[in-house]
Amino acid sequence: MAAGSGPSPIPVAAPCSASPCPPPPPTRCRPREVRVTTPPDEASPAPRAPTVHIIDDDEAVLRGIGLLLRSVRIPTVGHLSGLAFLDALPAQDDVIGCVLTDLRMPGLDGIGLLRRLRERRFRRPVIVMTAHGDISTAVRAMKEGATDFIEKPFDEDILLAAIEAALRARPAAPAEPAPPEPEAARAAARIAALSPRERDVLALLVAGKPNKTIAHDLGLSPRTVEVHRARLMARLGVHSLAEAVRLALLAEHG
Repeated sequence: MAAGSGPSPIPVAAPCSASPCPPPPPTRCRPREVRVTTPPDEASPAPRAPTVHIIDDDEAVLRGIGLLLRSVRIPTVGHLSGLAFLDALPAQDDVIGCVLTDLRMPGLDGIGLLRRLRERRFRRPVIVMTAHGDISTAVRAMKEGATDFIEKPFDEDILLAAIEAALRARPAAPAEPAPPEPEAARAAARIAALSPRERDVLALLVAGKPNKTIAHDLGLSPRTVEVHRARLMARLGVHSLAEAVRLALLAEHG
């Protein structure tokens, strides 16, 4: 810079020409990822597991059996009366696995409930709970359509086995015809293979009589009746009195 000269001018960018300045190159944005989630109410519903419906007027019994079954992942619904179950039946029929009902209840008892269910052509298995030794009522229940009975107080393993067997059972078709003659004939043949005394004991069991009464009627000791009862069940190939009664009814009525 020469001495005495003024300050150098600050360089200024030349203005744009008459033509407009070119726009800046576009920025390439990465497309945003969009996740589509199906609302819960639009998702395919999971199949509902068959449910055991428990009917008893004793809330403690409902809670106890419910806890037992749910502990092995069997869903349950409790009803304090047979009428309450019938009221809920239209909305529940598609997911009912089986019914477990007490027989002695105020209002509509277990026998009356079985008759109402038969009128509605109810097709699921029904297990009835009876007081210990009340065989006559249990036999009446089976004649009305019950598939099994359990005496109170019952063993948990026996109850679970009966429930699991009922859940595996195939629902009967509406207005299902009577069993074919060959099945009734086979049942009669198995009954005929019993000894005369075993047939006597079985006939009295089907009549609903307890061991002590059978012993009195046949002039035997209660212990001897128990032996005959165990032997006839072994010969028939059944594991419960309910099965023996069902077989005898099949042989008698077809």
